Amino acid sequence: MDRTLQTQLVRADLAQRDAAYVASVVPVLGRLMRLYFRSEVRGMDRLPVEGGALIVSNHSGGLMAMDVPIIASAFVEEFGAHRPFYVLAHDVLINNAAGAFFRRCGFLAANRDNADAVLSSGAVTIVFPGGDYDVARPTSKANVIDFGGRTGYVRTALDNGVPIVPVVSIGGQEAQLHLSRGELIARLTGVASRFRFPYLPVSVGFPFGLSVGFPPNLPLPTKITTQVLDPIDVAAEFGADPDIAEIDEVVRGRMQDALDELKRQRRFPVLG
Repeated sequence: MDRTLQTQLVRADLAQRDAAYVASVVPVLGRLMRLYFRSEVRGMDRLPVEGGALIVSNHSGGLMAMDVPIIASAFVEEFGAHRPFYVLAHDVLINNAAGAFFRRCGFLAANRDNADAVLSSGAVTIVFPGGDYDVARPTSKANVIDFGGRTGYVRTALDNGVPIVPVVSIGGQEAQLHLSRGELIARLTGVASRFRFPYLPVSVGFPFGLSVGFPPNLPLPTKITTQVLDPIDVAAEFGADPDIAEIDEVVRGRMQDALDELKRQRRFPVLG
């Protein structure tokens, strides 16, 4: 595709975010998150008060992850819906009947062009580097920061001259018992090739008991606590020509330390 046309299409995607719509929808989602998941977001004021920033977070909850509505509603409460906030998401959320709703709320397909467009415009975006690999992790790895070797977020922040803002959450992966990512099942059933989703998670929960992918069990009302960490000015901290792998290791290390602290503060699974 011609580069100019590609740029025009990306800008058109950004323009689909409707601040007035976000102002009416997101606070309602926030209240629902607080009622059902007793969600708590700490440190949102650590985000830069203006300009672009790349929020990097772990991803929890299986096929019904609640990270985005919890973080997005906290962002709108802190900065207002007028400050552009975009979510880099899997294509499956954008290319379906509900796609118009998600695009009006600022969802974009998770690719480099969209990330660059958002950050160069001075907006804030959130990315889950671990993506499907992270969100489908088994319960035994619930409190482990693992992006599956994906480091593209570091280059994105560097190229756009924006800080990385690490965010961690705990509790989402306790919404049901996750047994396996189900890679083999996804390949054998064709889900991996058809939906670009290489996992078909195997879980145990309510009301279906043992569930393989769809339909997903309803999430338990587990308490979800989210912590925003200090922004990382990559160039200032690591120099003009940094090692990408080193930066990724530092980011994950700080996130793991923060997640370990949240785990120490958590008295009981689900109850919090």
